Amino acid sequence: MNLISNAIKYSRPKPTRLIELGSYAEAGMKVYYVKDNGVGFNPAYAHKLFGVFQRLHKTTDFEGTGVGLAIVRRIINRHNGNTWAEGKPEEGATFYFSLPD
Repeated sequence: MNLISNAIKYSRPKPTRLIELGSYAEAGMKVYYVKDNGVGFNPAYAHKLFGVFQRLHKTTDFEGTGVGLAIVRRIINRHNGNTWAEGKPEEGATFYFSLPD
């Protein structure tokens, strides 16, 4: 739910929101993703996204506490999965999580 609500929130400035949900199998894992055409982020800072209180956008631009992605990572890690993200400024972002098949 957090990944979907983030996709909605960060694509709000776009005149047309595009949000895609999908999955695929890879190396014994089921990979799920949420992709949007929102504001994106600088990929150099992708490692900060899943940290507690780590934000890449101003709180005045987008509401939130900065804990959502950290909670997502913790839940997925407890189930022997992984989380990661890809993005480009003004081109959107894709957030992934994987779980054992």
